[in-house]
Amino acid sequence: MDLLNLMEKRHSVRAYSNKKVSQEMIDRIVKAGVLAPTACNFQPVKIVVIESDKSLEKLSSAANFYNAPLVFAVLAKKDEAWHRPFDGMVSDQIDASIVTDHMMLEATELGLGSVWICYFNPEIIKNALDIDNGYEVINLLAVGFEDEKSKVVPKKRKELCSLVKQI
Repeated sequence: MDLLNLMEKRHSVRAYSNKKVSQEMIDRIVKAGVLAPTACNFQPVKIVVIESDKSLEKLSSAANFYNAPLVFAVLAKKDEAWHRPFDGMVSDQIDASIVTDHMMLEATELGLGSVWICYFNPEIIKNALDIDNGYEVINLLAVGFEDEKSKVVPKKRKELCSLVKQI
């Protein structure tokens, strides 16, 4: 599938079957995240794979995973990220988001559904996953096989001319 078709096919999935995702698929999704570009290639990110029922249950009070059998937590460490010298902007959240996007697109390529989750309680996630050493939870990505009852909401996009200025 070409990239634009893949992007058009991808949608937020909020209903998953209970079928487990194979280790081969998990490895490909993680590899896609690792291949993602980061500012100055500093790679200030870490990917945590959450797939055990016990771990998912432990985290369920922090976010709605829509019963996905697999969740990736994408972390970043601000002091390892690139800092823009002109204004001090730090690339940690941008880098983690690019990683998340690459993983989400690979999941789609593999025929899996996903939903990018930013509405979560970071303290619960950090404590449950025993995250320390300056890493912050930036994004969660729920992944799995889409349930047949899942509803695809048509994407509403602004007109191209309202988003692009060509000079």
